[in-house]
Amino acid sequence: MTRRTVLLAALTFCIGAAPAWHGPVADGSARTAVLAPATYEIDRAHSQVSFKIKHLGISTVTGRFKDFSGSIVFDPQNPGASRATAAIRAASIDTDNERRDNHLRSADFFEVERYPDIAFAGNRLRRAAGGKYQLDGTLSMHGVTRPITLVVEHVGSARGPDGKARVAFNATGTLDRTAYGLTWNKAVEGGMLVGTDVQIQLELEAVQKD
Repeated sequence: MTRRTVLLAALTFCIGAAPAWHGPVADGSARTAVLAPATYEIDRAHSQVSFKIKHLGISTVTGRFKDFSGSIVFDPQNPGASRATAAIRAASIDTDNERRDNHLRSADFFEVERYPDIAFAGNRLRRAAGGKYQLDGTLSMHGVTRPITLVVEHVGSARGPDGKARVAFNATGTLDRTAYGLTWNKAVEGGMLVGTDVQIQLELEAVQKD
């Protein structure tokens, strides 16, 4: 995948309802929608791609990626035809600690000079319980491509000041970092320094394309 490949997942990674607007409800606080196929682009200024991982097995480190993009195509009448593509710049990782971030960018972890992009391609959307969806796809990171499934929730729809339809989604997933060659660790008393499982959380706002 090229750098122009567009997220989540999220990185990011997320898919939800694509509304055709029919005006406000009685109290004017929201709008009803009839779902129709549409394409959306993630609005990075109102979105976040974050992750959590255990430290020493007792505490949690939270981080995020600041540079990402994504495109979503959703057909509510035929969810299986929906798709999503996304890209994250690995060097944009931010855990609020410069020394740790530099270590994460190094050859011990992401090797950002050799593998600058993290890419997601969602190719199968399935309805799940509670009005949610499961999005099956592939995540390419650190030279490795593996299948991944995200749980996606459509949390709201509105029109922005520009008059364009906007939708918001939350998505979650878990991956084993060692399966992508991110195997660095250090033994400490009682266990390992860095956890293996990474929890992914995406909070996304996307705007409908013209």
